[in-house]
Amino acid sequence: MADDAARPSISSLTSSAYRDALEVIASVEPRIAEATRQELTDQRGSLKLIASENYASPAVLLTMGTWFSDKYAEGTVGHRFYAGCQNVDTVEALAAEHARELFGAEYAYAQPHSGIDANLVAYWSILAHRVEGPWLEKAQLRNVNELTEADWEALRHELGNQRLLGMSLDAGGHLTHGFRPNISGKMFHQQQYGTDPETGLLDYDVVAAKAREFRPLVLVAGYSAYPRRINFAKMREIADEVGATLMVDMAHFAGLVAGKVFTGDEDPVPHAHLVTTTTHKSLRGPRGGMVLATEEYAPSVDRGCPMVLGGPLSHVMAAKAVALAEARQPAFRTYAQQVADNAQSLADGFLSRGANLVTGGTDNHLVLLDVSSFGLTGRQAESALLDAGVVTNRNSVPADPNGAWYTSGIRLGTPALTTRGFGHDEFDRVAELIVEVLGSTEPGTTKAGAPSKASYVLADGIADRVKAASAEMLDKHPLYPGLELT
Repeated sequence: MADDAARPSISSLTSSAYRDALEVIASVEPRIAEATRQELTDQRGSLKLIASENYASPAVLLTMGTWFSDKYAEGTVGHRFYAGCQNVDTVEALAAEHARELFGAEYAYAQPHSGIDANLVAYWSILAHRVEGPWLEKAQLRNVNELTEADWEALRHELGNQRLLGMSLDAGGHLTHGFRPNISGKMFHQQQYGTDPETGLLDYDVVAAKAREFRPLVLVAGYSAYPRRINFAKMREIADEVGATLMVDMAHFAGLVAGKVFTGDEDPVPHAHLVTTTTHKSLRGPRGGMVLATEEYAPSVDRGCPMVLGGPLSHVMAAKAVALAEARQPAFRTYAQQVADNAQSLADGFLSRGANLVTGGTDNHLVLLDVSSFGLTGRQAESALLDAGVVTNRNSVPADPNGAWYTSGIRLGTPALTTRGFGHDEFDRVAELIVEVLGSTEPGTTKAGAPSKASYVLADGIADRVKAASAEMLDKHPLYPGLELT
């Protein structure tokens, strides 16, 4: 792979900064310092294939450990409920500026603490814009402060009686896309669309037919475990036809949008009314969330605090600004393209060895492997792979007979190992090692002797052999090269 897609070596100055920081921590609670050191050791020595994880740069990580953590700053830039927030204003404004420029968005809101928070801000912004505003106008009231208790009761009924149509969890959607146990499934009268039972692909005609029948206020697009691209222009056509607001959750593939791997109809920003995202995952920043929106929705989104959020995490917003500045550099486009190319290499590696992939492949950053052909549940596969030093997460497949806890699949992503410098040959080898582990694993039994969905038996010697093979690749692509903590 291209050398400039990997991380540069870390300077002795950066190593000194981390060593000094750990010494300070150890002076108060040495067990935390030791756990921090051990986490780096563990991450350096494992094949991290969790699609929602990555490795942030030292600059991003160091930005979070500052006195911005001590600030309260409810409100928005220039309009805070606390005094002394001029530097927080600078930080938040820069994060929003970088986000607008990077994604070509009209408006950006950098305050959400997580992807779920970002989705809640978006949902309530849509309700405020599409329901609360018109309701107040109809009632001839200027704002919510004029509401009587009877008014509130009527407005609560309107706000809580709206419809949302999102992608089902087993088809690759997220918990926050209307899954009944999640708050999103309780906020809305919700229905879900799935994928074609034969191909596992989205059928836009079926989505359109469901939207015409259900008439949702909100149409949600995006995914956490769908290994294909989405045509957001078609999703906007569907939304417009039924009068819905199109909200896209791009938390998983934001890096591919930022890196211009997804363009045109596959870029959600020109087509959606609101786009939510995390700032880690493929975007390779700090753990946090963000909302992009058209100017029409900006005033409602700006009410995220106090509508949904409390005090923004100023130190994390600062780290978001640094990460977004990194993503605006040409090297990030090289990285993003390599993420997609590596996912293709991983998928091809599985297919050439007879493994079964949901949708038959991938054209984004993730691969969804159906492990039922190995006679395993997702939980058994995940655990056996972890024994061998391969970190994945179990995941449902469409119409999964094992449900969301045990599952029938494992989800694998390429962003983290691409950051380390892995390329085509390494990902083909990763597929080979995973197939070797799964092919050497058998389901276990319960204490009563019945078949178990959780226990498993991994053949002797396999874990050590796979760890040794993984170590050869990992040693060639060290994590944070040059960073020494002792």
